[in-house]
Amino acid sequence: MLLIRKRAYARAGLLGNPSDGYHGKTISIIVRNFWAEVVLYEWDTVEIVLAEDDRARFSSIHDLAKDVKLHGYYGGIRLIKATIKRFVDYCDRRGLKLHDRNFSVRYATNIPRQVGLAGSSGLIVATLRGLMEYYGVEIPREVQPSLVLSVENEELGIAAGLQDRVVQVYEGVVYMDFASARARVLDGYKCYAYEPLDPARLPPLYIAYSTSLSEPTEVFHNDIRGRYNRGEERVVNAMKRFAELAACGREALLSRDHARLAKLMDENFDTRRSIYNLPPWQIRMVEAARACGASAKFAGSGGAIVGIYRDEAMFDELSARMAAIGCRTIKPQVTP
Repeated sequence: MLLIRKRAYARAGLLGNPSDGYHGKTISIIVRNFWAEVVLYEWDTVEIVLAEDDRARFSSIHDLAKDVKLHGYYGGIRLIKATIKRFVDYCDRRGLKLHDRNFSVRYATNIPRQVGLAGSSGLIVATLRGLMEYYGVEIPREVQPSLVLSVENEELGIAAGLQDRVVQVYEGVVYMDFASARARVLDGYKCYAYEPLDPARLPPLYIAYSTSLSEPTEVFHNDIRGRYNRGEERVVNAMKRFAELAACGREALLSRDHARLAKLMDENFDTRRSIYNLPPWQIRMVEAARACGASAKFAGSGGAIVGIYRDEAMFDELSARMAAIGCRTIKPQVTP
């Protein structure tokens, strides 16, 4: 029996604006410690098997309320359904005929939920990879992130940008330039300039994430877009600065100037804090890391941080301080 297994990994943003939808620049890494996986196999109908984490049964109304607080309202089924629908649309527009063999799809993920490590887009990327192999369809790599984004933006109404999807498709370390001048249209999707960088140039990195507190990305992105569109000077200038920090970070990585990179990451968070009303527990994560001498910024939309540490003694101190405030600390695996 044909069985296709595909994975996509979590990601962490090293530099750049929060969701990159502002014609900016970013640098992101893949985090292989965490993954989303789909398994497709031929079946008599098209079936999406409910994953264990997508709970529909609760011991009490208080159990249900706690689950929603921690994980939000939405599980994986809507993501997979929307990906399949968008894949069919793509193939129809390109005149690609799909075979008529149905499939069942199972999915699982260990990406920590609602802490900004791109679990939703990871599941979509993994599903798209499975569909491409099952139907023998090749979608250009530059197009795949934009197709994935359309699943979230257009099918599901989720506020998101391209950064997560690009690095999850390309993997490794990627510098992205979303300037309007770098845009081009492929297969009906707008794509930008994506430059893979050598992971060997990375400094020692850590990621720390909350194991108890979280907030859905849809909630976090509040009104920054509206403020930006209205021309609020503080927000517009912050977005320009995020892009400058990413461009400087690329130079620092290429020259292995890790001290400069650490300062840029710190400034990235400080700039973000200047325009967002951030939850105190998220600020506390950054301050705890900096108290150890490490750099720190959000890895995504909040709930996880990423930074540079100096040596094993600092990493041990960092892990202990993070554990004291309910966070787990890991060393991200960027390469296989």
